[in-house]
Amino acid sequence: MSPSNHPPAGPVLADRLRREAISVPALRLMARRALPRAVFDFSDGGAEDEYTLRRNEAAFGRYAFLPRPLDGAPVRDQSLRLFGMDLSMPVMIGPTGLAGLFWPGAETLAVRAANNAGTAYCASHGSVCTLEDIAATGAPNRLMQVFVYRDRGFTRELTERAAQAGYKALVLTLDNQLHGKRDRDLRNGFTIPPRFGLADTLAMATKLPWLLRMGRELPTLTFGNYRREGQPSDIRTLAARMHDMFDPAMTWADVDELRRVWKGPLILKGVLHPAEAAEAVARGMDGVIVSNHGGRQLDHAVSSIEALPGVVHAVDGRIPVLLDGGVRRGTDVVKALALGATACFIARPYLWALSVGGEAGVAHVLELFRDEIDRAMGLLGVTSLRQLTPEVLAPVPSLGAAA
Repeated sequence: MSPSNHPPAGPVLADRLRREAISVPALRLMARRALPRAVFDFSDGGAEDEYTLRRNEAAFGRYAFLPRPLDGAPVRDQSLRLFGMDLSMPVMIGPTGLAGLFWPGAETLAVRAANNAGTAYCASHGSVCTLEDIAATGAPNRLMQVFVYRDRGFTRELTERAAQAGYKALVLTLDNQLHGKRDRDLRNGFTIPPRFGLADTLAMATKLPWLLRMGRELPTLTFGNYRREGQPSDIRTLAARMHDMFDPAMTWADVDELRRVWKGPLILKGVLHPAEAAEAVARGMDGVIVSNHGGRQLDHAVSSIEALPGVVHAVDGRIPVLLDGGVRRGTDVVKALALGATACFIARPYLWALSVGGEAGVAHVLELFRDEIDRAMGLLGVTSLRQLTPEVLAPVPSLGAAA
């Protein structure tokens, strides 16, 4: 079903979002109730023991705010210009494969919600629809995710398609060349598309809205960007083929080649080491994203917010530094910006919102972040993002009891 055939949020859904979806953690609980367990865990889980997954969120607690309310902040401005895009807020939607598993037409609905909110959307290589379908929405602020494949010709093909479709920037993801071991998916026997055992089927009575929405979509679900004329395009075949396409032998020479092919802003995603960030600047990258793939790849990797100061220092203001991983509150965004990030991406929060409200859910979660950032700025006594510096933070070695 095309997104245009989905009706806008009615008063019942809008009222429910206002009453229940008061925060990202609340949206997560709503998504857990709405989705089959295997589908929810696919979005919620991380690699192995999920140490990095948990630390991504918890490490924001290492920083406390030092407000100066007498500086006065009657009006706060969250706007910024980034990679040729004018954004109304420092939160963008990051790339997430198989978003169409959570709501029909997910990618096109999400890019539309991002556009209406005045922010940007990064299309995943593993989107259910094609990158051209996403571009056809007319939303201008779009980025495209690519990888270095064993078939370098396919890397170039996706890059050229992104250029032809008018994507503003290319995001080369570095940390998915070997697939992480995700224990929750293994325990659930998660497959693409999902197969449900007897217990899952019996439990499905509580997931009827999802089943009714997705029932006609699941048999035709696929990876739109990987379809080839005259070749099998079912998702199981494509998933098996994709597993072997990523090349763990990639090097900086591949990055240099992509830099020659792509003429627009080129951003490296998955940078945690300061030396790699410095090398990215030296090789002409236009930005880096501090990211550990949401804790879904290498467990026990450093958290994104812990890695951020070292990367910012190495880059030394020469290119923008962005962050994803563990961002659950507007205060997390404010802390990241105070430590030198230019903006943040969200992934799981938008999938949870999508699961309970489609396009209206995505619009809602972006407004949650906007409101929480605005409130934090006002209480800190700052009026613009430029005033978010390390001086508004105090490091705390551990969290004590709440007052």
